[in-house]
Amino acid sequence: MEKQELVNQHLKLILQQFNQKHELIMAMDHSLMAGGKRLRPVLSMAAAQACKKNFLIALPASCAIEMIHTYSLIHDDLPAMDNDDLRRGLPTCHKKFCEATAILAGDALLTHAFNIISQPEQVFKIYPDVQTRIKLIAKISQAAGIKGMIQGQMLDMQSYQSQQRDSLTHLKKIHALKTGRMITASVEAGAVSVDADAETIKKLITYADKIGLAFQVVDDILNIEGDPEIMGKTVGSDALNDKMTFPAIIGLDESKKYAKKLIDDAIETISKFDETAIPLRAIANYIINRNH
Repeated sequence: MEKQELVNQHLKLILQQFNQKHELIMAMDHSLMAGGKRLRPVLSMAAAQACKKNFLIALPASCAIEMIHTYSLIHDDLPAMDNDDLRRGLPTCHKKFCEATAILAGDALLTHAFNIISQPEQVFKIYPDVQTRIKLIAKISQAAGIKGMIQGQMLDMQSYQSQQRDSLTHLKKIHALKTGRMITASVEAGAVSVDADAETIKKLITYADKIGLAFQVVDDILNIEGDPEIMGKTVGSDALNDKMTFPAIIGLDESKKYAKKLIDDAIETISKFDETAIPLRAIANYIINRNH
């Protein structure tokens, strides 16, 4: 909870740099401060902590990653994509405001995220050196872009007409890009922020790859079994929209077994880490047991 609250406080500080009465800022605030698990920024700081360093150094990149994640949710919810009315129990950005404002709010969150990494002194007291910041911008922008999340979203949209609709390999590729790359980038960003060694970063990336895929498998399961009151969004939309999902391809029970195996493997990957990795283990267990 400490890390989650730190992220919320600093995201609010970032938005407070701007005119709160401006519709664009109101829309950004509506989506960015709507709550949520803050999984990615918490993962980033937990990775820094596992490297036995002050995790506050990873806070600027952590907040930037949450801004990028929120932009992706705003755009995902648009009528041209998933066409959702609810997000985190609140009206989606385009429902609260309008489509044009929602698009621009997403764009603003994405672009300002990199400004926060490059000039963290605007808000943060502790931050990485300039060379590390450049490295972070390179890694996060690649994970969010053409070779990462955006490509995954494109493949997901095209899956309706794909010849590989029943291919588990293709589905894994979609989600490794769409969801997994930013989760992995979050963990890597935490380690890079504190200048971790290459071997440590390699193990953390393996851990992150596995929990990232598990996260999506559980998401697919919750879309069938989840409680909409707890989740704050519509349940059953995947089947209604005939989306490619793990339960649709391998069945619900096998999906649950697969998610558990991924989490078990992720925890085993960091078994040699000491008690500083307890938060990473806790996050892995949270992913498999979450209800929203």
